[in-house]
Amino acid sequence: MKILIVGAGPAGLYLAYLVKRHEPRHDIRIVEQNDADSTFGFGVVFSDRALDFLRHGDDETHRLIASAMQRWTDLSLFHRGERVVIDGVGFAAIGRLVLLKLLRQRVASIGVVPEYRHTVATEAELSGYDLVVGADGVHSVVRRLSEAAFGTRVQFLSNRFVWYGTTRAFETLSQTFVDTPFGPMNAHHYRYGPGMSTFIAECDAATWQRAGFETMDDAQTRAAIESAFAGALQGHPLVANKSIWRRFPKIRNEHWSVGNRVLIGDALRTAHFSIGSGTRLAFEDAIALAEALRDQGGDVPAALQAYETARRPIVDKLVAAANRSADWYEHFGEHMLLDPWRLAWSYIQRSGRVDVDRLGQVSPRFVAQCEARISNISG
Repeated sequence: MKILIVGAGPAGLYLAYLVKRHEPRHDIRIVEQNDADSTFGFGVVFSDRALDFLRHGDDETHRLIASAMQRWTDLSLFHRGERVVIDGVGFAAIGRLVLLKLLRQRVASIGVVPEYRHTVATEAELSGYDLVVGADGVHSVVRRLSEAAFGTRVQFLSNRFVWYGTTRAFETLSQTFVDTPFGPMNAHHYRYGPGMSTFIAECDAATWQRAGFETMDDAQTRAAIESAFAGALQGHPLVANKSIWRRFPKIRNEHWSVGNRVLIGDALRTAHFSIGSGTRLAFEDAIALAEALRDQGGDVPAALQAYETARRPIVDKLVAAANRSADWYEHFGEHMLLDPWRLAWSYIQRSGRVDVDRLGQVSPRFVAQCEARISNISG
């Protein structure tokens, strides 16, 4: 089978590895518009058990990635000068570029070498293949060339966010809420390496306008955010990498495949960064598609239908949780009117996936402290 994979992110690279490992006779071509060492963002985060799906079918890749990860077992929320620790909420993180390098090692081991700095722009470039996979992210060319057939819907959230790194290595995944002269701001931050962390600053549209971010250059923006979050950064600078203000796009597709073309990862759908599931979903898409191709014996239409049938219920459930989390953040300024413990209680339940009984088992210290401070906690 002749396969074109557009995009050399985690989804595209891992799909190529799985498919070629199972059937070495497949002719797989990966094309990527960016340089090999060019990547948006800094680190990616997983829940503490999010890589278990790799261990079951590909223990070698699991061990390779797991050995490069930073881990912690608590989550911290900072509000009004107080730190609230939510125990038992484990996470792991890895530098995105480190992850891509490890995955490139895996595809090289089975004889696939991605073509970098190669932009696909026309229908003609997608012809001549038995299967075309759009693993090319939010701005997918594969999706855009057949947008009407895929039934693509894109909705932008109103909040603005900007993605930085910082040289401060935070102890845990943390949420810092601050009141500024212009309005409320929030930062999501976590370490992904021994001396580096991801630092995502977020604010609503009104705060963004009042602060004058629209007219600031990169240096002014960075300085303003360093000032707003001086307490969290403790003198450490922010590090930019394509760090521009964005609005999060909620991308959905009515159909996951059109003819011999199929979408995976962020090209297919996005899950808000506040639940840390985007890269996990990309890996799981690749696994499901590879399994469908194997199980259907190379029958592409049957494989694409099997892939969607198996994955859609799981994806829909996770995306629904991500949407609830995104909605909570769209109104985080209102939640900041709560005291630190009530804010933490609202935060931890924002996606609707954690009930009180389960939270009591996972985070007993946090629940006990909340019960001592908040009456009628179950309500």
